[in-house]
Order: sequence, then structure tokens, then C-alpha cells
Amino acid sequence: MFLGFGEIMARVTPEGHLRWRQSLPGRVEVTWGGGEANVCASLALFGQPVRYLTALPRHAVSESLAASLRGLGVDVDHVLWRDEGRMGVYYVEVGANQRGSTVLYDRQYSAVSLAGPDEYDFDAALDGVRWLHVTGITPSISENACRANLELVRRAKQAGAAVSCDLNYRKKLWNWRPGTEKKSLARECMSEVLPHVDLVIGNEEDAADVLGIHAEGADVERGTINAAAYENVAREIVGRFPNVRRVAITLRQSISADHNNWGAMLFDAEVDRAFLAPVDENGIYCPYEIRDIVDRVGAGDSFAAGLLYALNLDDYNRPGEAIRFAVAASCLKHSIKGDFNYVTANEVTALAAGNVTGRVQR
Repeated sequence: MFLGFGEIMARVTPEGHLRWRQSLPGRVEVTWGGGEANVCASLALFGQPVRYLTALPRHAVSESLAASLRGLGVDVDHVLWRDEGRMGVYYVEVGANQRGSTVLYDRQYSAVSLAGPDEYDFDAALDGVRWLHVTGITPSISENACRANLELVRRAKQAGAAVSCDLNYRKKLWNWRPGTEKKSLARECMSEVLPHVDLVIGNEEDAADVLGIHAEGADVERGTINAAAYENVAREIVGRFPNVRRVAITLRQSISADHNNWGAMLFDAEVDRAFLAPVDENGIYCPYEIRDIVDRVGAGDSFAAGLLYALNLDDYNRPGEAIRFAVAASCLKHSIKGDFNYVTANEVTALAAGNVTGRVQR
């Protein structure tokens, strides 16, 4: 059983590529999204037993949200229903060409931000769980959410579960301690979490933003990615936190909002080696070239889910195979609208095996 913990929100988006000033007043699309919930949804769609823990206000909208997750196969029986607090909302304006997408958060006084660790029944939520997944997003919401996240991670390790953490630095969050610089607060809080973590996940910038560890020769703003340099980043993370067994870093070269090159690296401390994916027939790193992106939000979460799935299956648990599956899963996510990655394990396996043409399956 997998367990994910964090905040899930209503995601509000204008139709197509409209800007807010073009779309309001008017119609918008409302779906659900949140880093840890996205991972749980993917794992459920891969056929894995998975449970999601969060806090929600008890009303018809949040009950509809829970029903949506349950319909995907996610266990939501341990959700904390509160009388106080609201559902968080985030607004996404989808970019195109040289105009990037934008995200606006509305999460203050949400149920998750108000709930302290003593309100959750962590022991019940951890019953039967072999793997807990958390992110750096939840601690960034509020001090209570930060404390709850840390307590759950500690209890998971005491119960013998493996723990993965996606660093997921969000510069628009980490506002809950006035007078403290955001990156300093993130570093302080995540440095308490990481000693309990087995698998660290991040993107090209997370290690620099959260841990102060930089990849030589990489300039994310200019779209320059030095894939080999991230092996040194991973080694530094493992050196600082010796309990970490593996470090996975997604590598996105953003040419435009519609055109990205996409791959990743997995460093395995046990064999002291980094594995890149995808690679060509000579074993040379050769990222997926993704054009005409439908929706890139949630791509990192789909990568995390693919990696957790592969690392826990006998057929894929070798590092090279696991990272190949994870990158393929997240590549497909770029073709799916919304936060959740509505693809099957068989579709991911086909892409990982080289079926890249997108031909009609008859």
C-alpha cells in the first residue's frame, strides 16, 4: 500500500489558451490537483493499492472531490474532515509559444493549513503502508502543515515504511514566517524531513533552491541543461543525508511553452552510479522532444508516480529500467489535460520500449 499526504485543491482554468482577462466573466474549467494527490491518482491508474491523506471541509464540493479520487481507486477513508477551514484553490493560465503558463494560489486558511499533527489519525492512515510519499509543498503552506508533514514522516520510518520526498520548491509559497527569507525557511524545514527519506526527487532547480546545491553548467532560465552535472548534485545530497538511497532529478529543457525536451537521472547510492533516460542505442542520453504540449502541470508528479511504481515491481526495480519507465510516464502526461495522468502502465511500457510514433491503435 502506498500513502500520499498533502493538500488537494480545486484547479480553475480558462478554456483553451485564453487569458483571464479574455475569459471572465465567462466559462472556466474546474478540475482537481495537488502534488501528492496527483501521484496517488497515477498509482491507482497503474493498478496499485494507494491511500490519500488530507484535510478537507465537509461540504458538497469537497465530497465530490473525494468521490472523484475514490472513483479512480484511491482510498480516501482516512481524510480528516474539519468544520473549520476551506478548500484551497489554484488558478492556471495555460501559456503558448513564448508566453509561459502562470499559476495563482489561493490557499490561506485552507483545512490543511489549519490542521495540526494531533488532529490526524496517523497510525490508522499508516496501517498496511509500505511506502509514504510527501513533498516540499505541504510544509510551505503553514507551520501547522509543516509540523504535520514532519510528524507523519517520522512515524512512517518508525513503522518501517520507505519514504520518498519530492522537494518541489514553490517560490510563491513559504510565506508563513514573516521576516524569514523563503529559501532559508524551506532549507530549514526540509532539512528536518530529509534525514527520514529514502528517495529524494527534484527538478533542475530544486536542489539549488532548497539545499544550495548547484549543477555546474546548467542555466534553467536559458534552457541550458548539463545532464551529467546532476550526478554530482545527487552525490552531494547523499553525502549530506547518508540515509538517502536514491536521488532522481527531472531534466526539462524549455525551448518554449509548447516545446520541451524531457528526461531524467536516477542516482543509486548502493551501486554508486547514475542512470539517465531516455538513451539512444549507444546508451547516450537523448531526451524526448515534446512538441505541442497539451498540459505540463503535474508532469513531475507523474514522473514520481512512475518511479515509485517501477521501483516496487520485480520487472522494473532495477534503476535503469525504473528511470526509463518514469520518464516515459511523465512524457505521456504532457499530452493529458489536467493534473492527473490518465494513462495505463501498458501505455507507458510501450513508450519506454520505443513506440514513439503516436500511431492510431486499432
